[in-house]
Amino acid sequence: MDDRGLSLERMRTFVRVAERGSLSATARDLDIGQSTVTRHINELEEAVGVPLLGRTTRRVTLTEEGSRYYTNCVQILRLVEQATDEARDARRVPAGAVRLSCTAALGVMHVTQMVFEFQDKHPDIRIELNLTDERIDLARKGVDIALRLGPIIDGAMKLFPIGASHRRLVGSPDYFTRHGRPARPAEFSQHNYVMMSNVAGSNQLFLTASDGVRMMVAASGTLVVDHGLAARAALAAGRGLGPAHLWLVQDLLDAGKLETVLDAYDLDPVPVSLLVVPERAGIARVRLLTDFLVEEIRKLPGIRPYRPRYNQT
Repeated sequence: MDDRGLSLERMRTFVRVAERGSLSATARDLDIGQSTVTRHINELEEAVGVPLLGRTTRRVTLTEEGSRYYTNCVQILRLVEQATDEARDARRVPAGAVRLSCTAALGVMHVTQMVFEFQDKHPDIRIELNLTDERIDLARKGVDIALRLGPIIDGAMKLFPIGASHRRLVGSPDYFTRHGRPARPAEFSQHNYVMMSNVAGSNQLFLTASDGVRMMVAASGTLVVDHGLAARAALAAGRGLGPAHLWLVQDLLDAGKLETVLDAYDLDPVPVSLLVVPERAGIARVRLLTDFLVEEIRKLPGIRPYRPRYNQT
């Protein structure tokens, strides 16, 4: 084994190739030539003595040994970065990168603008914003902070509760003109419903009346989407009824493009939280962004203190 091929630079290149699945995409991300990326990988594989990547004409994939090596490289690079961060913090200079993961629709509509405002205050902090609705492994993907909607089951992360996102049943005026407006929960099952394929149990609505009585209403529809912005567009276009977070549709409600229905009934609120990798929580720039996001997200439409009144199912 030739240890001269082992370096942090080669490890960073390898980690980016593993995450991107492409040598050319990695070259663009790192602003280096593709030949340099290839050379880094070849030298790293020669140094460790085993193939780390499997190459096809269309994609690069990790070998079994490469998958284990990737996990270790991520941990090594994070330790090196943390040591640098602590040295910078001693000089009280908030600089460096923060990796933020956020659910896609909330990220596009609101969090991206929050990042702009944060960087206006802290121009030396680099934000890597990843928008995805998947529940990714934060440590494995090298993410510092994740904004999550829904119950949190990852007890290994540091949790910052923000509140609860409240939703309303909505539809467009055009839809109500053509199909009528349900006056009772039982009538909702007679209407077309915009379905979400990535939301568990989206074919059932749990409603709570003002007297505390809770009921379940079955729902079905002819349109199924997997993105909050697609659901927003479908509801505004009169394709059906559906529950919507107020942060997603408040502007459409204010403009009269959507209207609420069955206002006497509440939908279950959805917890909103930030998860932070514990080893990163004390780093100045991570702490600054965490505090900033908690404060700003609480200002969004429909985000209120979370006070569950019953056990959610």
